[in-house]
Amino acid sequence: MTRDAMVTGASTGIGRGGVKVLTGHGWRVFAGVRKPADVDSLRQEFGDKVEPLLFDVTDAAAVGAAAEAVRARLGGRTLQGLVNNAGMAIGGPLAHQPVEEIRRVFEVNVLGAVVVSQAFIPLLGADRGLTGEPGRIVNITSVGGKLAPPFVGDYAMSKHALEAFSDSLRRELMIYGIDVIAIGPGAVVTPIWDKAEQSDESAYAKTDYAVALKTFKDYFIADGRKGLPPERIGEAIYRALTAPKPRARYAVVPNRLVNWTIPRLLPKRLVDRLIAKQLGLTRRP
Repeated sequence: MTRDAMVTGASTGIGRGGVKVLTGHGWRVFAGVRKPADVDSLRQEFGDKVEPLLFDVTDAAAVGAAAEAVRARLGGRTLQGLVNNAGMAIGGPLAHQPVEEIRRVFEVNVLGAVVVSQAFIPLLGADRGLTGEPGRIVNITSVGGKLAPPFVGDYAMSKHALEAFSDSLRRELMIYGIDVIAIGPGAVVTPIWDKAEQSDESAYAKTDYAVALKTFKDYFIADGRKGLPPERIGEAIYRALTAPKPRARYAVVPNRLVNWTIPRLLPKRLVDRLIAKQLGLTRRP
């Protein structure tokens, strides 16, 4: 029997990597995208293994319509997986970043995941009229959700919230047998780094953060472009959806010792000082 999953943010990067791995294992994937061109691109690459759905995760009505379309295609069976991957980042020093930008990031990264989850939870097994085993939800968080760097606070805060959402939701959905797993990637080679390179920081040019922000941006982009291929995260998604006893969270981080293990063990104040020295954020006389 074909296994089915819904993946949001499937046009590029981690979402597309997840589609590639899942379809490679024989799954049918309902792929959420925002642009008609992405619908065509997915169909060209994956053929009838993927069924693209056009919606924005912040549009509850469109998400609801997508869930109904998936329900019709499932023919009375449960959905095996929901992957909340859609996300965005803007960045900037939090002392100056417009609140509307931060709100937009939370709308997509956090509330978007809530909107999509609420729409698809019945299909994952909360609707007891469906046949089949309960499905699983995989939330794509980030290493930044645990280790929050400066100048991407909007993104780090949203991913930290997504970590909490994953834990709370997992405990609530035990009543249905629906599991919730978080995957926190480190740097992944995606188009996000090209977008970051083209971003405009001129609004902060006259602030005390201008030099440190430029240093951080250059380092962040260079490090990101040396990250993992999206398919590595796709493999973690597949494992989270199929392992008999999946972990509650998977950290998929390149150079794991330096980028994950050691920073998690060091005192936060020491990490603060190391970052400040690297970026020139030490207090000025």
